[in-house]
Amino acid sequence: MNNVQKPIHRGKLRQIVGKEYFIWKRRMKWWLGSENWTEQKAPFENSYSVFKHKSMILRPLKDVDMYLQENKRTNLKIAIEKINGTEIKPGQTFSLWKNVGRPTKAKGYLEGLVLKQGSIAKDTGGGLCQLGNLLFWIVAHSPLKVTERHRHGFDVFPDVNRKVPFGAGATLSYNYIDLQFTNPTEVDFQIKLWMDDEYLHGELISSEKINSTFSIEERNHHMNQQMWGGYTRHNQIFKIEEEFDGNTTEQLLVENHAIMMYNPFLES
Repeated sequence: MNNVQKPIHRGKLRQIVGKEYFIWKRRMKWWLGSENWTEQKAPFENSYSVFKHKSMILRPLKDVDMYLQENKRTNLKIAIEKINGTEIKPGQTFSLWKNVGRPTKAKGYLEGLVLKQGSIAKDTGGGLCQLGNLLFWIVAHSPLKVTERHRHGFDVFPDVNRKVPFGAGATLSYNYIDLQFTNPTEVDFQIKLWMDDEYLHGELISSEKINSTFSIEERNHHMNQQMWGGYTRHNQIFKIEEEFDGNTTEQLLVENHAIMMYNPFLES
């Protein structure tokens, strides 16, 4: 049984001070660390599609005002302009927040949906987790290696038309809850992002053809009732690589443990 402690609710002042502390700590790591960060945006002479995915922008959610979803569209548009075309050369590391920067009203970001301690809230730049989810899912189907990924400690909404396994995404909060991945290959990669009226689209392309295919498999999905009365949800997500010669390898990509904010045994 996977034991999960009952969540601790911290005071508002502590949340604000703690957040700013971790923001500056991460900035110091950017400035003083030894990582080779992505910088360049340049078209490839030859390109090959590695994997593409799309996710619906407007998702009606219980007790969530639709204007927050409309604002999310604006927030996503601003953010993807900072990322679209980013090249990931061999040995380089991509950081979502280092590329996007802090989402502020001065930059045009609007109030959007965020989750705080398991509750629905509003904040400037809300809704960018959809971008993190999309990029994580695309990278999971490629040779790139995820080096930093976080997930909400809460499962807030029941599954409705879920297209990917539970927990197959990445939550974000500027800048210390980040999504980062590196390029351990000798091939150049590039991120393509765009939007239409319904979907956020993403594609990873490479400068040379990749001689492998990648798939994702969910295993050991289950729900538990904890000693303190709440329910929790758990699973493992494996990345499977199949080479053209038939060899197959797999790795545990992520393991999820989340507190459920709804009764998992609802009547039909």
